[in-house]
Amino acid sequence: MANNGSYSNDRPGAGGDTAEYASDPASGGFFHSDYKKHDDLKQMLDSNKDGLKLEAMKRIIGMVAKGRDASDLFPAVVKNVVSKNIEVKKLVYVYLVRYAEEQQDLALLSISTFQRALKDPNQLIRASALRVLSSIRVPMIVPIVMLAIKDSASDMSPYVRKTAAHAIPKLYSLDNDQKEELTHVIEKLLSDKTTLVVGSAVMAFEEVCPERIDLIHKNYRKLCNLLVDVDEWGQVIIINMLTRYARTQFVDPNIGDPGDDEEDKPFYDDDDDEEEDEDDDDNESKGKTEKPKKTYSLDPDHRLLLRNAKPLLQSRNASVVMAVAQLYHHLAPRSEVNVVAKALIRLLRSHREVQSVVLNCIASISTLRKGMFEPFLKSFFVRTSDPTHIKLLKLEILTNLATETSISVILREFQTYISSNDKEFVAATIQAIGRCASNIKEVTDTCLNGLVSLLSNRDEAVVAESVVVIKKLLQTGQPGEHRDIIVQMAKLVDYISVPQARASILWLLGEYSERVPRIAPDVLRKMAKTFITEENIVKLQILNLAVKLYLTNPKQTRLLLQYVLSLARYDQNYDIRDRARFLRQLVFPGNGTEQTRLSKHAKKIFLATKPAPVLESRFKERECLQLGSLSHYINARAHGYHDLPAHPDVAPPSEVRDVEQPPVTNTVRAKKVHPVKKKSFYSDTEPSSQDESDEADGSSAEDDDRDDDDEEEEVEEEVDEEEDDEEERSEEEASDEEGGTDEEESDQSTDDSEKSSDTVKGKQHKGETPRKLEVRQTAKKKNHTDDSDGSGSDEEEEEEENEEEEEDNDSLSSDEESEEEEEDEPVKPLKNAVPKKQAKEKPNDTPKQKSNLDLLLELDEVPPTMTPVLTPSLGGFLTPIGTPVTPPQTVQPASASYIPVHSTEILNRVSGGGLSVSARFTRAPHLYSPSMATIELQMVNKGTIEIPEIQVDATQLPSGASIHPFAPVPPLQPGGMATSILGVDFADSTQPLSFGLVLNGRTCRVQLRPPVGELIRAVSMPEQLFIVEHGKLKGMTEHSTVFPLPPTVNDPKVITQRIYEVANVVSVPSTEPGILRFAGQTLSSKSLVLIVVKMLQDSSVNLIVSCEKIVIGSMLLNEVKGHLRK
Repeated sequence: MANNGSYSNDRPGAGGDTAEYASDPASGGFFHSDYKKHDDLKQMLDSNKDGLKLEAMKRIIGMVAKGRDASDLFPAVVKNVVSKNIEVKKLVYVYLVRYAEEQQDLALLSISTFQRALKDPNQLIRASALRVLSSIRVPMIVPIVMLAIKDSASDMSPYVRKTAAHAIPKLYSLDNDQKEELTHVIEKLLSDKTTLVVGSAVMAFEEVCPERIDLIHKNYRKLCNLLVDVDEWGQVIIINMLTRYARTQFVDPNIGDPGDDEEDKPFYDDDDDEEEDEDDDDNESKGKTEKPKKTYSLDPDHRLLLRNAKPLLQSRNASVVMAVAQLYHHLAPRSEVNVVAKALIRLLRSHREVQSVVLNCIASISTLRKGMFEPFLKSFFVRTSDPTHIKLLKLEILTNLATETSISVILREFQTYISSNDKEFVAATIQAIGRCASNIKEVTDTCLNGLVSLLSNRDEAVVAESVVVIKKLLQTGQPGEHRDIIVQMAKLVDYISVPQARASILWLLGEYSERVPRIAPDVLRKMAKTFITEENIVKLQILNLAVKLYLTNPKQTRLLLQYVLSLARYDQNYDIRDRARFLRQLVFPGNGTEQTRLSKHAKKIFLATKPAPVLESRFKERECLQLGSLSHYINARAHGYHDLPAHPDVAPPSEVRDVEQPPVTNTVRAKKVHPVKKKSFYSDTEPSSQDESDEADGSSAEDDDRDDDDEEEEVEEEVDEEEDDEEERSEEEASDEEGGTDEEESDQSTDDSEKSSDTVKGKQHKGETPRKLEVRQTAKKKNHTDDSDGSGSDEEEEEEENEEEEEDNDSLSSDEESEEEEEDEPVKPLKNAVPKKQAKEKPNDTPKQKSNLDLLLELDEVPPTMTPVLTPSLGGFLTPIGTPVTPPQTVQPASASYIPVHSTEILNRVSGGGLSVSARFTRAPHLYSPSMATIELQMVNKGTIEIPEIQVDATQLPSGASIHPFAPVPPLQPGGMATSILGVDFADSTQPLSFGLVLNGRTCRVQLRPPVGELIRAVSMPEQLFIVEHGKLKGMTEHSTVFPLPPTVNDPKVITQRIYEVANVVSVPSTEPGILRFAGQTLSSKSLVLIVVKMLQDSSVNLIVSCEKIVIGSMLLNEVKGHLRK
């Protein structure tokens, strides 16, 4: 254990027999031939103790987390992938995910281990195995990964399904040809109702097939409703996807709103209020014209998205808040976007990186909606601790938000910023002052005077930036009014060295030379002396100044112009040379004797009025980019970015988002509520439960408005109902299903049912209890009461609820059993109640579970001595002969359509000491239990000696499985043969079942591996019920595939026969051409197995297998597919 105390990963441990090398580098210990890197970790990984392996893996994962290379440990780590210790296996998988792509050859050796791990009972192991498998980027294993993803997409664990969704983009990037199959898996994952899965499913959708918006239609409303419960990462993915989806499905909510003065709206709220007060007294026309601007209609699905996204503005995750903000920015009406302002301001208290992204978005929003952030103006004031890029963004926002009411506060802030030590920030502040002066005419003169005062600043950068901004402001105003400013700027030429500032001064002098006729030529003279040393931008402005002065004052500036043109002719920059050549030909054409047409108009060309520069935000050009995206942040389209689609002019039909609800065939079942059942049991809680039911049902107008005649009919119905309940109770007590005395239990059940019926019928029945008791006592003495045919539908429903309650309380789940008990009573035929019962309880047959009586009725092969049990609903002894018997609308057992003849040898003559045993599944129901498969064992003595009695040893069976052994087989002579029937309950598992055959004192272990099709029993049902049940088995309980058929199989009869050979199912009559339906039921859990085969036009079929047992459904799909493709 000495290694445990050493955490040096670069040298071997000092304990045990490990050699210790000298610490002196001169000894050459580090270059010793026996030195091995990470030798102690390798020894710990090769140890037999899980504790050492776990410690080693923790140290290795720590190395990986620190960025150190641990790839040389891959062989030692990958050997522990078969470790039985869960913690070790988890860490091994984490390591393999990191290095599987680098060590592909070694990782491929463990493929079989990963495949076995996909069936591990631990969901974390299954998910980790799939994660490692998808991280091995080798095209050779693409089919294996695809199969693993398909199986994991139907896993019972949401975590495994989430991992399958993450593996889809990995496989798609490895092989794009798998897109179609992956799309089917994504479609299944998108229909998942688990919040852990939908986020990852949408991510896979965005990576693989973002153009398939038809996959979103059916899941749109579900995604909107689950949005609040999804994890934060999934919320960001779903919101971004729904933003693009909504842009293609909903019209622009602001299309009818001109948006005039929307930016200034908050600044005039007070004025509007005053005007509205005046309008109430004097002028109502203005209010009438303003109202339509606020009215708009949204699609209900559009409103659903906005409503469900709004609570996420309170999320602690900045990405989620940003996603909702961009959703509202791009989709919401203008009047509703303001709700995101406070949430964005809250994010400014976060880290600098978050501040940068949020401020970028706010700067972009503020160019369109000034009033949105006006209440939070002080939140954008710059702090000394802010980095430069944060300062610049806040400065940009303050400039965008500046209006007449807030400009004084903003300019006061700007004055303090100019004294900052950050030169870049100071230059941006001066530009911001210029923008404010340009946008708000009321403060133009004030800003201009402030900028002129900065010309005397000691900092040259401040002066230079002020000159540039003043030049732009003078263009927007009347330069004649600011002659003194131009003169002052001309004096700065000798002191300012910033090229941009010098060029601005020269441009001003040339443009307004008429205002300063004496100063401009002198400045040109000075600039001609330094022409050679100036920057290119200054040289171009010197040429322009010379030409403009020559056109206005040729006598003083002609020679200066020729001198400057001569210098520019031989300049190193070709732009300057070209400009000089152009100007010379324009001003001095030919020999100078004759003017060309251009030279005649030279003065108009050079001295034309120039348009004033537009000072606007640099975020204006980002409006076309999606808010909050990387492309919006860097102001360039990044790789993989797609522009937001434009709103459609006409919205597509919203019916595509309607999810088809399966038709409800049983309405009575929905009315059965478990709390009512409890009320019928506990009489002590009658007042409270009655009050609750009164409150729940008090809103029903029909119950509250009943007349006295209706109440009398209800009393009569209750008498009949109570008689039925008493008779059912007496039948159950006679069969010893309930203990206690007959009279006490019957009276108790009667009182309970009376109370529950009184509770359901409403508040007005509270005062009827004495009357009901009196009538009920009279009914007990007579033992006969005629049924009331005029009772309403509400009374019948309540009567059915009470009957169902009594049946549930007494463990009777079938209507047929209660009707059979009614047959046995001699009074019932006199009441002629059988037709009424049939009409009333017939719809209840569909969803009812199977009772013991049903299981007896499901036996097809019964001894002839047994008397068949018939019920009135199925055409019993009391059914009139002339009345046609309607087929049952329920799931009924059916005989097998195909009997397998193939047998499998489970014990050979060598292992069995001369006894050979073969097994065959007969598909017949077993007499001992309907959940058992009937297996015919054929035993042949192929030895030379007699084999004594043969018995079954079923002592060592897996959990959940059971065996009904056959009777001992008498001794077999050589060549003798015997047949026995064995009943096996495999518990709906395809795992091999091991049991023993006792022969001559020794036990031979044999294994029975059932085909998945033999775990099913054939059942029949009407087509409508099949469609209803199939509609319930959607999502991960549905397995689907499309594949071509061989020419010999492309026939419905052949397909039906092939399916019969694979699985014990029966064909369901279908009225739709090209669609075959088959139904079955698992033996142990009675889960429906529904198979649908859709014939396609291109000689291919769409095979769909639906079953609550996901493993059985997946395996059956593969079995049927393989059998059909033979």
